[in-house]
Amino acid sequence: MDKVDEDDVVNPWEVATSSATGVDYDKLIKRFGSTKIDDALLQRIEKVTGKPVHHLLRRGKFFSQRDMHIILDLYEQKKPFYLYTGRGPSSDSMHMGHLIPFIFTKWLQDTFDVPLVIQLTDDEKYLWKDLTLEQANHMAFENAKDIIACGFDIEKTFIFSDLDFISNSPAFYRNMCRVQKLVTYNQVKGIFGFGDSDCIGKISFPAIQASPSFSSSFPEIFNGRSDIPCLIPCAIDQDPYFRMTRDVAPRMNCLKPALIHSTFFPALQGAQTKMSASDPTSSIFVTDSDKQIKDKINKYAFSGGGATVEEHKEKGGNCDVDVSFQYLTFFMEDDDRLEEIRKTYTSGELLTGFLKKELVEILQKLVGEHRQRRASLTDDVVKQFMTPRKLKFDYPP
Repeated sequence: MDKVDEDDVVNPWEVATSSATGVDYDKLIKRFGSTKIDDALLQRIEKVTGKPVHHLLRRGKFFSQRDMHIILDLYEQKKPFYLYTGRGPSSDSMHMGHLIPFIFTKWLQDTFDVPLVIQLTDDEKYLWKDLTLEQANHMAFENAKDIIACGFDIEKTFIFSDLDFISNSPAFYRNMCRVQKLVTYNQVKGIFGFGDSDCIGKISFPAIQASPSFSSSFPEIFNGRSDIPCLIPCAIDQDPYFRMTRDVAPRMNCLKPALIHSTFFPALQGAQTKMSASDPTSSIFVTDSDKQIKDKINKYAFSGGGATVEEHKEKGGNCDVDVSFQYLTFFMEDDDRLEEIRKTYTSGELLTGFLKKELVEILQKLVGEHRQRRASLTDDVVKQFMTPRKLKFDYPP
């Protein structure tokens, strides 16, 4: 089990910290053995793409990487790569924290013009939670709508549910078997903390999440080629899966996937609490109405401001623990305005109410637009996204 220090627990099923400012990400990088994204890498991304980097990168929300320079080398040489990310569908509706990797993945897809595969692990949720197969599969379909509503290009994107896709894909299943043969029980126990009373489905599941990292798992898209590299944008709690994947890849004669990791999105109640899809007050959901967004931010968003107006004006606010300010760092695109808010809130000039009002307006717009796009989606369009097929890219054999 990955314990970062005495207080931080970070693994695919649990993220917990006792620090008000959240998980210590520098320690996490050391613990996981990844590399910090530095200014030199950001400058190189801008130089290679000719575009400014996304604000989530500029502000360190995506903060860690493995082999990102290899991906940039390929792009400079006009050689292909693809994106892979995913989602474990645990509720009918996704919350804003779930959207972060997808918002960034869309930027990567638009910027680099590459194919994207999105895995919905409804099988994982069935194994870990008290759900029927039908419930987990239904949630995958509903979550696919939330994901498509981020604006992904149907000609460049394949979304699949494990329960529906794997049984019809010999190539994918063969890669799963290869991974399963190369990873011992001791290894998964060490990486994931599985115990003797865990069902055997959990123990072999990591092979399923590893397999989309290999282009040979998708012969329809890559014309049977096994040499197309993969970049995985994901939250850092998913990294154990891909450390395992990178370990076995060379022994499968496959390429190691590159990774780019995001930080965690704080729960409304503050960094020590985990956002939960099953606790509606812990986050803003993409299905929330304007009124629900306003009420939740005003009522539940942990404040770093003074207890009274007088105290706030005298001592100022603490942006490091203020959840509304933290949310602005994820969703406000204007750097200058954000810096102005940080300064005036820290000095005590800007009151918590005004900070929250600004956030509410941004979230209402963001969620409102997402809600509209989702409402206009037909089941037919979702099924098209989820049909194994050639995308708009050619891969000569």
